[in-house]
Amino acid sequence: MGERRALRDARRDREFEAFVAGAAGRLLHAATLLTAEPPHGNPRARRLLTLSLAHTYARWDRLRGEDPYDRARQELAARFARAAWHRYGGPVDLGRFRRRPAGPLARLSPRERLVLVLRLYEGVAEEQTAALLGLPRERVEAICARATAALLEPPRPAAQAVPGAKAVSP
Repeated sequence: MGERRALRDARRDREFEAFVAGAAGRLLHAATLLTAEPPHGNPRARRLLTLSLAHTYARWDRLRGEDPYDRARQELAARFARAAWHRYGGPVDLGRFRRRPAGPLARLSPRERLVLVLRLYEGVAEEQTAALLGLPRERVEAICARATAALLEPPRPAAQAVPGAKAVSP
């Protein structure tokens, strides 16, 4: 029986390695967009990907015909959402998002980045995104529209003081 298990484990390892070889690049890019880090300096995205792939590997035998990429993406999104909730809205700061993001999506909130990456980069349907995040479909639609508009509108420069002008008190 030990030999049979060893063969099954070896096959499982080969299957998972093939999956990672094909999917890790795209998942890392999605994680980098989520964390809003620059592509060549993305330690949080790499950690997020590593944890998501480890969870996918642990459940590999239980996928039973499910798409492993979809499961890994769901795990990636869920881990990001939990970490962002702890950082931006929850009672505990886990320290995963301490530095100010600097990537192309840095102007967006974590929820806006998550919805935008799932909808536009990953092509996940509104209904699936809503179910994954526990939000109504209409809310996902509104978040995606707001995030898209924020990215398309250039940031406004900060107002500068006019030399010689008096400050107006409220």
